[in-house]
Amino acid sequence: MAITDLPDSSDLPVAWHVSTRSGNGGGNCVEAGPVLDGSARYAVRDSKDRTGPTLVYPATAWAAFLTDLHTGRFDFSA
Repeated sequence: MAITDLPDSSDLPVAWHVSTRSGNGGGNCVEAGPVLDGSARYAVRDSKDRTGPTLVYPATAWAAFLTDLHTGRFDFSA
């Protein structure tokens, strides 16, 4: 999975969305969204540090991550 770490997300045009699992700002806050440059990439960042590093994923890797997430692959509560 190719990941690009960008030092400043303010230069990247992204339609950011705060995760519904982030609650009301209690610590584990994540934002993600499509990069609006026609590249079909998706970006992820810490919503508490919006000028910090941003991880950028190709569309195929992002889709695979979402599939794994929805099927419970990352559910370690058991």
